[in-house]
Amino acid sequence: MADRGQDTETASALDQETRERLLANPGAILADRDLMRALVAAREADIGENVIDIRGRAMEALEHRLDRLEAQHENVIATAYDNQSSTAVIHRAVIGLLETADLAAFVDSLQSAIAPLLRIETLRLVIEESPAVPGLPEDVVLAPEGGIARIVAAGSRTPRGDDIVLRPSEPVTQPIHARKIASEALLPFDLGADLPRAMLVMGSADAARFMPAHGTDLLRFFGQIFRLVLLMRLRS
Repeated sequence: MADRGQDTETASALDQETRERLLANPGAILADRDLMRALVAAREADIGENVIDIRGRAMEALEHRLDRLEAQHENVIATAYDNQSSTAVIHRAVIGLLETADLAAFVDSLQSAIAPLLRIETLRLVIEESPAVPGLPEDVVLAPEGGIARIVAAGSRTPRGDDIVLRPSEPVTQPIHARKIASEALLPFDLGADLPRAMLVMGSADAARFMPAHGTDLLRFFGQIFRLVLLMRLRS
């Protein structure tokens, strides 16, 4: 009996110590979600199933809202980081294009240097056949007159003209990629009245890399720089 009394006194002392600590810092309970959830559950069990604790329900609703806000905050941060990272990648790719010495080096750099920078499997230049651009490097894909428009329109009921196209890989572009590709980006170019139409074709093994719902601002910027550098190389 003496031992039992001693255990009771010890437990009472521990309870008093815990009580004093919580009274000194009640915020510790509010900051602990698991503890608050357990207290609400204990309260609801104590009052019975036929009584609704509005405060408990309100706390649950606020907790769910806080979870959603935290998730949105994390998504915003992740998106901002991805955008910053993607911008840096595009800038490095642009520098790589500008560093080429001539048309042959420019075309060769696409698959050997620029594609790895962009983390894609293929990056090919397509130009429609024309006497205005004879002797193109062998890595350039030659298309018949009007061929680029047909490639862009493939798989689409409403072709978007000169706009950038993001889509799953189509059979018509498989010979261009010359390997298994799941998604692709098409960047058509108008090089002017004295030059044929051209197009940059990007291919990725990731089906989610190029999707119609994705933004095209960075690709558009890269395409504009690519067009200017291509014109300089063709005329040099």
